[in-house]
Amino acid sequence: MPNFVISQAMHSIRSYIEDARSRHQKLFAVLVDPDDVDESSLDRIARQALDNGVDLFLVGGSLVTGTKLPDTIARLKTTTNLPVVIFPGSVQQVDPQADALLFLSLISGRNPDLLIGNQVLAAPYVKRSGIEAIATGYMLVDGGAPTTVSYISNTLPIPADKNDIAVCTALAGEMLGMHTIYMDAGSGARQAIPASMIRAVSTQVDLPVIVGGGIRTPDQAYLSAEAGATVIVVGNAIEEDSNLISELSFAVHSASGQGVKR
Repeated sequence: MPNFVISQAMHSIRSYIEDARSRHQKLFAVLVDPDDVDESSLDRIARQALDNGVDLFLVGGSLVTGTKLPDTIARLKTTTNLPVVIFPGSVQQVDPQADALLFLSLISGRNPDLLIGNQVLAAPYVKRSGIEAIATGYMLVDGGAPTTVSYISNTLPIPADKNDIAVCTALAGEMLGMHTIYMDAGSGARQAIPASMIRAVSTQVDLPVIVGGGIRTPDQAYLSAEAGATVIVVGNAIEEDSNLISELSFAVHSASGQGVKR
């Protein structure tokens, strides 16, 4: 199975993801919460990621309470050759060691701080860091249980059976100039985002779609990728059993996405 290491000519994580989408290739991302790993577990995840075709790491979380973010990024950068992208839960989660940062706007909610307020506060720090910022329309989708992100953000997720709301939200994000759409059921979700919703969104926007939350089995990962997601993100399931990396990676890279209309 392929491991899409960034070439020198690619220049950016954004172009790396966009190139994968244009080729109907699927990327598998492992989400690492610095608060939930120690050095030994992080090294084990890193080894298995290299051995099993993982394409990139996301690092961060809705509630990173410790100071381990820089150390986690540094360790992943020194033990692997994989891209490391910050998935920030607050304005404090910026570190120039990473290859890029998802500059998130919670477009599914109506909390002005998470639509633009925190972004205004974070922008000068991101600018000074020199890190690549990928404008990301972040959409929280109901995963069948309250999650940390829904609690912290004080927003209601999009109902899982309301594909039309998801499509209109994603279209608004595209028209506002977002570089990618991130559909997330959140950490602790009981159900993954329905394939029908992923397909509805991915066929309507001309952007890479990232999907995460509630994905615990290879079948769920495969269906999400086959429905049109370019990047599949798994975190909790791997923290509980890092041996799943092999099966999940194989499932994601087995999906073609050829049936998705562009």
